[in-house]
Amino acid sequence: MPKKVRVRFAPSPTGPLHIGGIRTALFNYLYAKKHNGDFVLRIEDTDQNRYVEGAEQYIIDALDWCGIPYDEGPGKDSGFGPYRQSERKHLYKKYADELISRGKAYYAFDTADKLDFHRKDHEAKGKTFIYNWHNRLKLNNSLSLTSEETKVKIEAGEDFVIRFLTPKDEKLHLKDIIRGAIEIDTNILDDKVLFKSDGMPTYHLANIVDDHLMQISHVIRGEEWLPSLALHQLLYDAFEWDTPEFAHLPLIMKPVGKGKLSKRDGEKMGFPVFPLSWNDSLGYREAGYFPEAVINFLALLGWNPGTEKEIFDLEELVIAFSLERVHKAGARFDPEKTKWFNHHYLQNKTDTGLAELFQLELAKKGIPGHPVNKNYIDKVVSLIKERANFVSDFWDLSSYFFKAPDSFDEKAVRKQWKDDTPQIMNDLVAVLNGIEDFSSENVETLVKEWIGKKELSFGKVMPPLRLVIVGAMKGPHLFDILGMIGKQESISRIQKAISIL
Repeated sequence: MPKKVRVRFAPSPTGPLHIGGIRTALFNYLYAKKHNGDFVLRIEDTDQNRYVEGAEQYIIDALDWCGIPYDEGPGKDSGFGPYRQSERKHLYKKYADELISRGKAYYAFDTADKLDFHRKDHEAKGKTFIYNWHNRLKLNNSLSLTSEETKVKIEAGEDFVIRFLTPKDEKLHLKDIIRGAIEIDTNILDDKVLFKSDGMPTYHLANIVDDHLMQISHVIRGEEWLPSLALHQLLYDAFEWDTPEFAHLPLIMKPVGKGKLSKRDGEKMGFPVFPLSWNDSLGYREAGYFPEAVINFLALLGWNPGTEKEIFDLEELVIAFSLERVHKAGARFDPEKTKWFNHHYLQNKTDTGLAELFQLELAKKGIPGHPVNKNYIDKVVSLIKERANFVSDFWDLSSYFFKAPDSFDEKAVRKQWKDDTPQIMNDLVAVLNGIEDFSSENVETLVKEWIGKKELSFGKVMPPLRLVIVGAMKGPHLFDILGMIGKQESISRIQKAISIL
């Protein structure tokens, strides 16, 4: 019977979660849901020097906002906890000791100064210092010392680390779901530290032990961990444990040129790289993106469904997703495409739902009163939303529905406001005054009839009328605007414009 699918997202709480991290979490989530498995959150906080207050809660909030909450993790124990490595400290020494007793690891007493001396000495000779098979017997460790000498040092309280004993002259055959078969010569690997002198495990040991104890079946993580795969495989072999399947996701690349997407790229080009705001860095939520748009564009960074389809809700992603269709090559980040996705999701929201969001914006601008009622805002939204990417665009697209323009586009004035325009506008006021039913359709019919009778061209009437009502040559169907703002407001705006222009 195949193992139950259990995947984990294991970030370090050293700051905000980059969208690359969210994409890793998303791919883990999709894989777990597709195979009726568990999505586990584990907080890798063994590096207490880099721990940032609030970062763990940020990670949880970001996953919740994106709609990909974890099944198991801090506060949701399913018998595999605790889920913070700092609360699992008592576990790791036992496993480090087990490796020593199996002859797969050793004590090393070299001081930082001594190692630094070796490093600099090698550099001076144009070489790189690697602690491994070719020099470990010349260094200060339990391989070069007798067991008695080693015991004396430990009992005297001398600082030591525990290093992995990398085998010599072996060819490692590794398998990655995305990258295929990988061969590594063990002679190029160093003897990594597994347990530090401060009594804490390094990432490598804690990671393997936790994945084993939490029965993780698939390790889906970023490409930056690919160089660690050989050591991790060797550790599984050393413990004689079943190895999970590995999949290393491609990097998210800068919008221009090569290199990994960074916070600086976002600052320079004006787009977020974090799901939620952090200190002075804008998040996707605060920039007005919908979580489903963020999830949709992230899913297509490095994965494709093999069809032309681009719009996926979360359920569709779960059905379509497979690790075999994840690319090896880095995925270029396109800020314009992210807006395109948000535009799509905005168009598919109900006018009422968008109006509720817009009402919050209006309240900030102090516009809760007349003629603002719920139906009015719904109607405004229906007229302008197709030009918007974000709810925050609504005000610029619709301010004239709520207040008369206080200035007029200069270029439009030069082009549309002729010597005879004030007279035409005055005559139009008289026409509007006489209209009882001020609905869009009726006003349009009667004004067009009047234009015909007067033998005026539409160009003489409609563009200047839009200018005085809106303040610029923009906006939806002009008679819809007139019908919305009403007779008195329409006439008042025309008269005000005549006096100003």
